[in-house]
Amino acid sequence: METQVILISGVAGIIALLYAVVATGKIKAFEVTNEKVLELSSIIQRGAMAFLSREYKALVPFVVVVAAILGYKIGFASAVSFLLGALCSALAGFIGMRVATGANGKTAFAASKGVNPALRIAFMGGTVMGMSVVGIGIIGILVCYYLYGDPAVITGFGFGASSIALFARVGGGIYTKAADVGADLVGKVEAGIPEDDPRNPAVIADNVGDNVGDIAGMGADLFESYVNSIIAAMAIGIATFGSLGVAYPLLLAALGIVSAVIGTFFVRVKEGGDPQVALRKGTLVTGILIIAGSYFLTQKMFDDITLFWAVTAGVAVGVIIGLVTEIYTSSSFNPVKQIAASSETGTATNILAGLGVGMKSTALPVLLICGAILVGVKFGGLFGIACAAVGMLSITGMTLSVDAYGPISDNAGGIAEMSHMPPEVRKITDRLDAVGNTTAAIGKGLAIGSAALTALALFAAYATAVGLESIDLNDPKVMVGLFIGGMLPFLFSAMTIQAVGRAASKMIDEVRRQFREVPGILEGTGQPEYEKCIDISTAASLKEMIVPGLLAVICPVVVGMVLGAEALGGLLGGAIVTGVMMAIFMSNAGGAWDNAKKFIEEGHHGGKGSGAHAAAVVGDTVGDPFKDTAGPSLNILIKLMSVVALVLAPLF
Repeated sequence: METQVILISGVAGIIALLYAVVATGKIKAFEVTNEKVLELSSIIQRGAMAFLSREYKALVPFVVVVAAILGYKIGFASAVSFLLGALCSALAGFIGMRVATGANGKTAFAASKGVNPALRIAFMGGTVMGMSVVGIGIIGILVCYYLYGDPAVITGFGFGASSIALFARVGGGIYTKAADVGADLVGKVEAGIPEDDPRNPAVIADNVGDNVGDIAGMGADLFESYVNSIIAAMAIGIATFGSLGVAYPLLLAALGIVSAVIGTFFVRVKEGGDPQVALRKGTLVTGILIIAGSYFLTQKMFDDITLFWAVTAGVAVGVIIGLVTEIYTSSSFNPVKQIAASSETGTATNILAGLGVGMKSTALPVLLICGAILVGVKFGGLFGIACAAVGMLSITGMTLSVDAYGPISDNAGGIAEMSHMPPEVRKITDRLDAVGNTTAAIGKGLAIGSAALTALALFAAYATAVGLESIDLNDPKVMVGLFIGGMLPFLFSAMTIQAVGRAASKMIDEVRRQFREVPGILEGTGQPEYEKCIDISTAASLKEMIVPGLLAVICPVVVGMVLGAEALGGLLGGAIVTGVMMAIFMSNAGGAWDNAKKFIEEGHHGGKGSGAHAAAVVGDTVGDPFKDTAGPSLNILIKLMSVVALVLAPLF
């Protein structure tokens, strides 16, 4: 049985990687004849890959030290699994970034031929990221399981993936938002020049940042979510169903990969059609195939369909959370329109409206997550919750493809503007980019929803590992752990948001200095010093990502060693509750502010250059670190703390 499962799951992983190879070949084969487009795309790619290289080099000492500690305290197998998890996460990010930064210019050029060619190139670039993550993820888990045959050891793989993910998400988020905030406030508000105008010294750093934050960062985020959901289900499943409990989540993941590959063929749009509908169709087809396939898989493996309902709850809730997120962050719906309308009375009312929308948006996703938890428990106990998480993340191949499409479209719009392509081209790229903002918000919604279920599954695995049957709230140590856990997401968010503020201040000073001192920039006769802005974002992100990242690793260890296993359980519970709420609130508020600004730029409420537009730009800059730095990093924080507790459980 085990050999067959490894073979089937491995074949699915290989299919995903082959798809990524074919998609890469098609993107490379698309010829661009505009020299300026090629030049700009090359500059952005070099900047993004240089940052990624420096980031990975900065993480090498951390990875080596943690692996050495694991090898000494836990065992050689855990150390090897940790290293493999870190390596696989970095590899997935590298591949996705390389292809995405090559697809951006080609998307801009394809837009001169129409909406569908541009959509196909952008989405194809996204699928390389999506398929690389699921393919490398499942193959990495299989290699660890083949080597050691113990799900408890494989948790080290998840630890490695989560560590890289947190640093990549925080570092990438600081980089992109420092550049974005600086470019917007000085360029749009003070100088009155359009977004992505080549006269703006921060414009290249901004475009590079879209990739390091939303391609490499998001890829690492969903990579660790994906592998940790499978690992948690395997760890709980072996205690519940033996080898069947290990095989089931692996085969579910394999089913998800095949379904995602089929779903990509449904992402098509006729000229004049809606790209959002095309992308939504691909996601829905993938979800339906997984639900149908999981019915037959469950029946075949257990001669019973009980667990099917847990998986279905996970898939359904993942898709519905995406739709709810769209309602709160898309300019097609009232919440964003209300924020745009509030901008007419100034910056303060815009910010108040955005905060209100973000807070309100937590209600439905949390209730949906609660529903998935209750259905999972009813139809499979703790293993049911873990299977619901695997079900929700089984659509990762498609959702990440859709998510990565967004930054590629955003870059395409910037390249179209900087290379002075015709206005109709920019109109198409703006349309694709507006859809990309919504798909990014949906991807973050899925990541946060899955984080809650995955963290809960990891928590259950931890409780099993340390023999924790219940947590006594009358125990002062437990309450201390609970309060510390509840506080950590706030402290972590403060650190990351303030880091963006410090880096953005330096960027603003630099852009203002260049406008003042470099002759002819605003007249278009002088050349901005783009490299200086890139250096500011790079240096700030690499420096500022260290402390928040270490916080997630050190706090569980200290609480577990000083206060004990039960108090650590309290810490994890507190962090999961406040972390999920904060993540949903900040991600949705930021997405809503961003699309409210774009809604005004389309000509509503006075359009570009109006007082409402200036207020919306400020609101968007507040939302930038919410949605792209602190918010999405929180779901990694709660899972990393949970997996640290699980890996180090023997010490507690």
